[in-house]
Amino acid sequence: MQVEMLGALTMVTANGRLRIPGEKVRTTLAMLALNAGKMVSCDALVDELWGELPVGNAKNALQAHIKRLRKLMDRLATEGRYGYQLIQTVDNGYVLELPREAVDANRFLDLAAQGARCLDSRPGEAVQLLERALQLWHGPALVDIGEGIQCRSAASWLDESRVIAKEDLITARLALGDERSIVSELDQLVARYPLRERFTEQFMLALYRCGRQADALDVYHRIRERLTMDLGLEPGQLLQQRYQAILAQDPALVASV
Repeated sequence: MQVEMLGALTMVTANGRLRIPGEKVRTTLAMLALNAGKMVSCDALVDELWGELPVGNAKNALQAHIKRLRKLMDRLATEGRYGYQLIQTVDNGYVLELPREAVDANRFLDLAAQGARCLDSRPGEAVQLLERALQLWHGPALVDIGEGIQCRSAASWLDESRVIAKEDLITARLALGDERSIVSELDQLVARYPLRERFTEQFMLALYRCGRQADALDVYHRIRERLTMDLGLEPGQLLQQRYQAILAQDPALVASV
């Protein structure tokens, strides 16, 4: 069995795919999957499910959600592994007995980290790894989970990691001299993340390499105006250095590939 959380929460086996009905049941599975192979205490689950408004006899209510989740797993059971085997009661909590790689978020993080390590020395390999990582996504992380603090924090962190992986992928493609095919994509990314300086820096470089120096400088002026008006800040040092290099038509800006 595998659990997908990079989008809607889904359980997957050779017998099929199953979207999880019920927000509380989804949150329970998400908490267990975020800690696959590790015990999650009943107290932590109760806090995530009900927060500051706990129900009467919350432990019994939690047990009911665990029971529903086990029954759902029984519907997808393969190789003799049923719900009671996949979700085990341990001390004062529960363990989802799956390896960490059975959760798509963990596979994404591993592939993204491997790709990041290859950026400087093996950009071609980095592109392959980062594309595989990003292909695992089907929407915002944990999009159909409730407002519990731990799940929302995990979702925000995963979504941020996705954007960083996209930045790394663009860096790798630029290192391979692939600027012409990514200019329009970067235009969209800068529009979507107008204060994300790394995308702006990459966009400026791609435009410059495509012979569009004036457009590259204009992109800088637009983000500078927005930063100063919205946040009272100047562009960061790396972005300023990119601007000065483009002004000077620094030969180092040309792709070495």
